[in-house]
Amino acid sequence: MSDTLPKLLLRNYQAYGGSRVALREKDRGIWISHTWKQYYETVSRLAVAFRAMGLAKGNKVAIIGENKPHVYWFELAALSCGSAVMGIFSDCSAEETKYFLNHSDASFVVCQDQEQVDKILAVKDGIPGVKKVIYWEEKGMWNYKDDLLLTMKEMLETGAELERTRKGQFEEMIGETHGEDPAALFYSSGTTGIPKAAVQTHRNILRMVEMMDRRHPVRESDESVSFLPIAWIAEQLFNVAYSLWKGFTVNFPEKQETVPEDIRATGPHVLLLTPRIWEEMIRTVRVKITDAFWLNRVCFGAAIRVGSRVGDAEMKGVDAGAIWKTLRAVADFCVFRPLRDRLGLSRVRLAYTSGTAVSPDVILYFRAIGVPLIQIYGSSECGVATMHPRNQVKPETCGTPLDGYEMTLSDAGEILVRSDCLFKGYYKDPARTARALDGGVFHTGDFGKFDADGHLIVMDRLDDLQKIGSGRVFSPQFAETRIRFSPYVKDVLVVGREGRGAAIALVNIDPRNVGLWAEKRRIVYTTFSDLSQKKEVIELVRSEIGKVNAYLPEWATIGRFLNLHKEFDPDEAEMTRTRKVRREFMERKYQELIDALLGEDDRIEVTASVAYRDGSKGNVRSTVFMNDVTGGAVR
Repeated sequence: MSDTLPKLLLRNYQAYGGSRVALREKDRGIWISHTWKQYYETVSRLAVAFRAMGLAKGNKVAIIGENKPHVYWFELAALSCGSAVMGIFSDCSAEETKYFLNHSDASFVVCQDQEQVDKILAVKDGIPGVKKVIYWEEKGMWNYKDDLLLTMKEMLETGAELERTRKGQFEEMIGETHGEDPAALFYSSGTTGIPKAAVQTHRNILRMVEMMDRRHPVRESDESVSFLPIAWIAEQLFNVAYSLWKGFTVNFPEKQETVPEDIRATGPHVLLLTPRIWEEMIRTVRVKITDAFWLNRVCFGAAIRVGSRVGDAEMKGVDAGAIWKTLRAVADFCVFRPLRDRLGLSRVRLAYTSGTAVSPDVILYFRAIGVPLIQIYGSSECGVATMHPRNQVKPETCGTPLDGYEMTLSDAGEILVRSDCLFKGYYKDPARTARALDGGVFHTGDFGKFDADGHLIVMDRLDDLQKIGSGRVFSPQFAETRIRFSPYVKDVLVVGREGRGAAIALVNIDPRNVGLWAEKRRIVYTTFSDLSQKKEVIELVRSEIGKVNAYLPEWATIGRFLNLHKEFDPDEAEMTRTRKVRREFMERKYQELIDALLGEDDRIEVTASVAYRDGSKGNVRSTVFMNDVTGGAVR
């Protein structure tokens, strides 16, 4: 029985051999295909080389790099040795990487290139458990002579030689893997403290994939794109495990900067993106439409109204009627089909968003243009737990629980999950495990509710709920997701305070879209800070927040706001590596600005310390204006 990922690899090799493409990567502008036979043979050589180097059952292998076929090869090789894998975000600092390696007890580290290797070498005296650092891109590293280093090419040569003398060893290694073996360590995003590692087994991962496929089946002929962080459980489920389980093809963009055109070139059928990426797509489209010729704007607006009418009917599983469907066909041919092609979504049949809350407006927008976007809910501890059923899509919810999941609410409104797919515990942290898995039920820490049809509505993290006005409970995330729908807002931090009748917002403008908006109006600016404090830009943001206030409860509207002089930055610990705001940290860091918004100040001088990627630091001094949403910009 194929109860582990390596066993599925062996099954696919035997079934498809060299006749079907498993992985496809873009390298220097050329798409290179790897069949299941090549996939299997590469993993085989790496696995026997790993075993010869001392990698054994129960060990850990860390992988740092962008999404490439090499990540899959090394991961399956490590799993074939009975070891567990752990992805580390490629933009982590050397000190963050050191923490992950030591906490996980990683004995081998796989790196993509010189940048990642340099991080390891910078802290090598502090990671005594690491035996070897293996890298696959050799550019710029010809003069590196450290004994800790080994190239992928050398590993493959060693593996090929061992295979000649030890025939059948790899198949034996695969046969020794078991479904209950730990397969991966998934570190939490660290929004509320030091990241903790959830341990998931092969059986759990494959069971999750099976239940997702029951809800929305993927075809063997489908193609997907892999570029979300490999440290994220959703990426591991939707691409690494799902492709092995179903046998579809996974495509890898050349680099992060080319992702949009590479998605367009591959035309994926299955696509998983974070809310921020879907939001970025919408921002780009809306800004271009705003700047288009008036007739184009009128046609697009009419098409969106038609698409929204039919999309709403499709989500409810009802017939939109012949007239509306005919108008939709015309709108699709003239407007939506070319738009989807430009976005790389022309063939998308299954589109998902996950990772954090998304505004219902985002789902409605994509549904209107013909992209069947749905929201899913899950975590590293329980995997994907909910998903919208077909023809029962409610954009304000995360769908209903998948088969095998039982979900309830505590008296405090905390979402509780019971399933045979729950994680096995937090690595080296039995106390946290006991608190999170009380009585076999996972306490998610999320606040939510169920509607009359059993759809889950996730409001916010329990720890992030705040009190506002006379003490009513307030969800900052609820307002933030809707403000981020604006094409001119990239990020926002909303804060409520008891005794205050309205919330406040610290806004990060989108520098690209606002910059284009300002240039078209001949507004001269120099830096991000300068642009953010322009009177016209403040008026623009006020208008966008005013639109959101119309949808918020009267007691939880945004009363005052400021345009922050700098962008939120994960390198300054303001956001996690998955781009979630560290709310408690941010409120402490920007306490002076928050106090000014809550008070009567009209402006404040700030000096911000900025940490750059190379480790150096600098200071930025700016004047930040406090602004009323209902009044003029304060000057």
